[in-house]
Amino acid sequence: MEDSLEELAVLTESAGAMVVGSISQRIEKHTHYYVGKGKLEEIYRLSRDIQADMVIFDGELTPTQQRNLEQSLDIKVIDRTALILDVFALRAQTHEGRLQVELAQHEYLLPRLIGQWSHLERLGGGIGTRGPGETQLETDRRIVRTKIQKLKNDLEKVRKHRSLYKQKRRKEGVPVISLVGYTNAGKSTLLNSLAKSTVLAEDKMFSTLDPVTRRISFPGRKPFLLTDTVGFIQKLPTTLIAAFRATLEELKESDVILHVVDITHKNAAEHAKVVNDLLADLELEGKPTLLVLNKIDLLTKNIHEYSFGDSDVYTDNNAIPVSAYRRWGFDNLVGSIIRMTGREELSLIEV
Repeated sequence: MEDSLEELAVLTESAGAMVVGSISQRIEKHTHYYVGKGKLEEIYRLSRDIQADMVIFDGELTPTQQRNLEQSLDIKVIDRTALILDVFALRAQTHEGRLQVELAQHEYLLPRLIGQWSHLERLGGGIGTRGPGETQLETDRRIVRTKIQKLKNDLEKVRKHRSLYKQKRRKEGVPVISLVGYTNAGKSTLLNSLAKSTVLAEDKMFSTLDPVTRRISFPGRKPFLLTDTVGFIQKLPTTLIAAFRATLEELKESDVILHVVDITHKNAAEHAKVVNDLLADLELEGKPTLLVLNKIDLLTKNIHEYSFGDSDVYTDNNAIPVSAYRRWGFDNLVGSIIRMTGREELSLIEV
């Protein structure tokens, strides 16, 4: 719970808000108000005392729960899903990325139409309403469903265009390496260090949302393609998984997957499990995968002393310790990619 709440605070800050208070409760069964009566009263008093503008719940509220909470607390209420969607809306840069986020927003919005608009009109815009919620307060289910279908059609056109590129790529026989990992694990920094590119690499959640591909070439060597993907996170909204599924399923086209883990994070093992579970859901368990243990330059103790689940991570033959920032361990990393792709003619040189 503690790690999830910490993530929620970072997500909130990423959306442009400031966390001014926090309350937690462990309950086995959620009520019509998500929390118990006593906790609801505590939230009400705290929100008044600190003059909060909004309450964010670390979970997915049902439309009824959200409506009940806003009526009882007399304040704007959103859940983790709406917050993540809002951050995604801020981060999306490409046409496809914006389409995917907007599709997820509308599918999240559809069951919340009854009562949603009256609350939005009273409580204003901002976090949780960025996108369709701000400009379409009069939208009804029929219009939203029509919009959802149009977004799906637009996405299909984009994907058909991309499929032509994939066919050309397959004919050329260029190996494809995909980066996956928990958000903020350092995937973009790794891509930049290998490709000498300028992909946005910030210490923020979902700093990279849209897939980015770079051709990695070295003098006298044959190239390969390296693709960065959206970072994963706990409790990733089902609407987002559905909207981005086609993009994520392109991982199946990869020759090798580089699973990047921030080895310095206290919950590195749990983060890796979140990624592995999603890869399993995409039926990618059998795909050749390298575990890239990133940020070793920030370690406060010997890597041999770090545990990863039930085993010493350093004993995993497919675990490669690196520092994407300082380019440490790159010879070993590229050598492993060579062996897994069969591109013996490729080697890393300093540029």
